[in-house]
Amino acid sequence: MKTNPGRFFEDFRLGETIRHATPRTVTTGDVALYTALYGPRFAVQSSDAFAKAIGHPASPLDDLLTFHVVFGKTVPDVSLNALANLGYAEGGFHRPVYPGETLSTVSEVIGLKESSNRQTGVVYVRSTGSDASGQTVLSYCRWVLVRKRDPEAKIAEEHVPQLAKVVNPADLAHALPPLDPAAYDNALAGSPHRFADYAVGEKIDHVDGMTVEEAEHQIATRLFQNTAKVHFDAVATKETKFGKRLIYGGHVISLARALSFNGLANAFAIGGINAGRHVAPLFAGDTVYAWSEVLETAELPGRSDIGALRLRTVATKNQSCGAYPDKQGEGYDPSVILDLDYWAFIPR
Repeated sequence: MKTNPGRFFEDFRLGETIRHATPRTVTTGDVALYTALYGPRFAVQSSDAFAKAIGHPASPLDDLLTFHVVFGKTVPDVSLNALANLGYAEGGFHRPVYPGETLSTVSEVIGLKESSNRQTGVVYVRSTGSDASGQTVLSYCRWVLVRKRDPEAKIAEEHVPQLAKVVNPADLAHALPPLDPAAYDNALAGSPHRFADYAVGEKIDHVDGMTVEEAEHQIATRLFQNTAKVHFDAVATKETKFGKRLIYGGHVISLARALSFNGLANAFAIGGINAGRHVAPLFAGDTVYAWSEVLETAELPGRSDIGALRLRTVATKNQSCGAYPDKQGEGYDPSVILDLDYWAFIPR
């Protein structure tokens, strides 16, 4: 067989390393299309002049554009036959990526757990994105629910990995060049609020909403070379639980991050992803809103220029966030689609 039907759960082996195909050179064209799709307005990623003034050699890529490109490489080998991407942990952005850099991805299978119905199983992978010189720019763990080809197939070895609940932001702060806080122009950045202005427990309604269009999410997912069938094949998805195509979960993350500008405009870089869960599916025609809670603030050793905010950003569909819809006992408010816990760097 010359075509790739994708791996099924029983095809994975604990400890195996998968070198993913198609390295990707990211360009200013990718940046422009990403901006057109999501509308992020963070000044450091929008303006070469602003970025250079504070210490970057040029405007870096939006961290989530890097994430999606690295993630997209893994899909043909990990989640082509997935039913759902379940969660994230131990994410770290280790180096800024600038236009012209070439990214490639390698994944290690770190866990396997068959579902009780024997129709599916959960695959845990640690994926690492590297630049052309082999330096790590991004690493993260994710786990995904994958179909079995044969429900009766026996699984050789199972293991559920123990993953850290929180990454240390101090281990990731080296990714950013020394920043000149005096050169960081609050007016141009769009907000006067810096590190000291945020308090643990504070909740921020990001107010704005974005309605997702069918063509828009298709273009976005293709931009990242994500080939998962559930996002593209309207005929095949008629036979699924929902009967239609799902929006790529990363699309929701980028929408929520873009919306968070209104209230977190100076939280200009993502340091790490502590945890993430796609709570419910999103479909074309739904409108996304978001709110964030400050879970923790952290001073960084040796960095008097920036601090870190541990943020929990919750995205909803078709319900604004003035009431901060959240967990309800063991479950969630029906409007919640994303629950993301991450570190963001912000000037002091």
